[in-house]
Amino acid sequence: KVIASRMVENSVTLPHVTQFDEVDMSRVEELRARHKQAFEKAGARLSPTPFILKALVTALQRHPRFNASVNELQDTLVFKQYYHLGIAVDTDAGLLVPVLKDADRKSMLQLAQELGSISERARSRSLGPDEMKGGTFTVSNQGAIGGGHFTPIINKPEVAILGLGRTSMKPVVQADGAIVGRPLLPITVSYDHRVIDGGSAARFVVDLVKTLQEFPESEVTL
Repeated sequence: KVIASRMVENSVTLPHVTQFDEVDMSRVEELRARHKQAFEKAGARLSPTPFILKALVTALQRHPRFNASVNELQDTLVFKQYYHLGIAVDTDAGLLVPVLKDADRKSMLQLAQELGSISERARSRSLGPDEMKGGTFTVSNQGAIGGGHFTPIINKPEVAILGLGRTSMKPVVQADGAIVGRPLLPITVSYDHRVIDGGSAARFVVDLVKTLQEFPESEVTL
């Protein structure tokens, strides 16, 4: 009931706009293949999600308005200098959103380890109340289930949310006219139009896509 009530409030009170794009995940898949065994030896699964979280932090640092919140009582916009990422987890008890704290200070290995831990504890209903609070930006990932683009609802008082679909092989026309298969990830960013305009949203998404497609190997090497 609490989740349903908050969803209605967030949907009705925030002017949602959603930006759509696709990411060529060839670079990420190349790095995953090269480093996944090292991560497994360290006790972590190197899924695409840690790459996305690392790239997301970079985009949020470049576009601080997306990591802000609205204080409606004082009519102010609060810019956060920390990066606490809410990770929406599908559980038998409904949607839960544990928060991965200080994502900007964590390595890829730490992100992968913590992501696995909070997801498992969310599904087993063993999260503490403090682990569900304090998020500055939320990620909703449906890739493990399937589907493409969707329009996630912002988690108030945050001002934006990233939605991830399932990566699938699609034909892409290159600059030389050749048609090649590429693993494309559908992404969407819903944002609060009181705080963020279309131009800012487009620049944020372009930066996020570019960071993933040019992901530095130095971030993955253990």
